[in-house]
Amino acid sequence: MRRVLIPVALALLAGCQKPAERTVAGASTPPPAPQPIPAGLGQITLAGAEPITVYTYKPADYAGGPLLLVFHGVGRDAESYRDSAMDLANRYHLLVAAPLFDARRFRGESYQRGGLVHAGVVQPRENWTFAFVPRLVAQIRAAEGHPELPYYLLGHSGGGQFLTRLAAFMPGAARRIVAANPGSELFPTRDLPFAYGFGGLPESLAGDEALRAYLAAPLTLYLGLADTVQDREFDHSATAMRQGASRLERGRACFRLARELAAARGWPCNWRKVEIAGVGHSAGRMFAGAEAGAALFGD
Repeated sequence: MRRVLIPVALALLAGCQKPAERTVAGASTPPPAPQPIPAGLGQITLAGAEPITVYTYKPADYAGGPLLLVFHGVGRDAESYRDSAMDLANRYHLLVAAPLFDARRFRGESYQRGGLVHAGVVQPRENWTFAFVPRLVAQIRAAEGHPELPYYLLGHSGGGQFLTRLAAFMPGAARRIVAANPGSELFPTRDLPFAYGFGGLPESLAGDEALRAYLAAPLTLYLGLADTVQDREFDHSATAMRQGASRLERGRACFRLARELAAARGWPCNWRKVEIAGVGHSAGRMFAGAEAGAALFGD
């Protein structure tokens, strides 16, 4: 048999070659860096065990202005609410995000009432629907590369109910929480049962410190002066009717009670009340009015 001789240098080189890189079984590829929200109309997903669709709008001239989270009513029409907030976004150079809390997963107890109580039992804080809000803020801040991006909350009707209760139990770092035309209110009293008041909740959620914190929240009740009709979606329950015969009456009564309680106890009250003439139960008209800027920013 003929022997093939390999030069020593070549043999040494072959022995020193780096082995091919291998992928370790089960190793995961690092997730891609978050991308900024695109200009114009868009859609993202809030990641997690229960992913949430979020409709977005970024003005063409956006330059790092505040984030505005918009909360829909019982129609679950988050995309339409996003569209209704576009004028506000253009006027004040805001980034808008409108999460969709679908009726299948988030019924009234979970959405309008925030998931605080289920079947009469107070739920762990991490299970409250309110907890989706700081998660969404954190995701958008990361995407925008702006960890201190200020944010505001604006909800109408059922979304306004969600935000009044969020203001009481998980306001976070929102600069201003605007509840427009909520169908019922969270009165700062233990004389009404939750979710119309604080009655029936444990001391940690309904004691004087909880009431004081609620009055200190940056809450604005934004009310249409023509929102006086008891329509199909109006809450006619006996407890709700104790708050007033219309959404306007209920909002005014809640604000009055808050101011009276703060004065009687010597507590600070950071609530505002802004009213708009000629507007009924319409998110589009509430958002389009100049008063919406006053409700959010106080101008």
